[in-house]
Amino acid sequence: MFCAILNQNNMTYLLMIRPVAFGLNLQTAGSNAFQNKNAPQNQVQQKALKEFDDFVIKLHTVNIDVTVIKDTLEPHTPDSIFPNNWVSFHADGSVFLYPMQAENRRLERRDDILDQLSKQFAINQINDLSSFENQNQFLEGTGSMVLDRENKIAYACLSARTHPQILKIFCTESGYSAITFNSVDGDNLPIYHTNVLMCVGKHFVIICLETIISESEKNKLLNSFKATKKEVIEISLTQMNHFAGNMLEVQNKDGENYVIMSAAAYNSLSNLQITTLERYAQILYSDLETIETNGGGSARCMLAEVCLPLLSL
Repeated sequence: MFCAILNQNNMTYLLMIRPVAFGLNLQTAGSNAFQNKNAPQNQVQQKALKEFDDFVIKLHTVNIDVTVIKDTLEPHTPDSIFPNNWVSFHADGSVFLYPMQAENRRLERRDDILDQLSKQFAINQINDLSSFENQNQFLEGTGSMVLDRENKIAYACLSARTHPQILKIFCTESGYSAITFNSVDGDNLPIYHTNVLMCVGKHFVIICLETIISESEKNKLLNSFKATKKEVIEISLTQMNHFAGNMLEVQNKDGENYVIMSAAAYNSLSNLQITTLERYAQILYSDLETIETNGGGSARCMLAEVCLPLLSL
């Protein structure tokens, strides 16, 4: 959700990584059911690049601030288009670096990206959790966690990529409290990332409740949403499989709120769900079919919120 900070105009700043060698990552396919290992592999990079560039143009057209950094050919990082998994940026000037399950995803962490951002934003502290990779314990950023930044709550469905001990350490170091639960897909397999089943906005929550088997865990979530005054917009398992849970609410340079999603997510929504969302924000969507099919992630995964304080001009 929104960065809970006051910049000059309280707007959202986003980081995106422009792909140079995007493709199906077999190292992640074992735990990511959203990837299609049988997807056509002709011109995947070219198609993904067009989807990426078209998406950025749409964001810029409505005055959403985006810093685009180009990926590098070496080392080969097929999933670099999803930076929110390896890094998160916070209002106190802290940066968290996360332990990643796939070895080739660990190569996405780049000091030069932090160096570039430090020219515009204040980075006061780097909290590097990546050493837990040596213990086969992982926490993949704001994929593993959906952050309610205003209320300092980290929602997390547990999986091979979301270890409760690392989550606890993140919360201790960041001042968040965690609400954990177990969530499974239609094949009764653990859902790999929390941000494919839920999105927390300023005044709403989008969530696929049918993936949560435990009634007590479901009630714990609903009680938290009620306490933080969020309207619950429930999506179905089918809609989740079209990435309807993978959204992000942002604020543009003019103070206007937008909910960002893919075309697949938007087309899966009912008229009532769209009307409900539009009470809180305008909807922006873009075609990300190649990225979704091969990468198993969608619009929200491509956006890292830069919630750092701005440097004085």
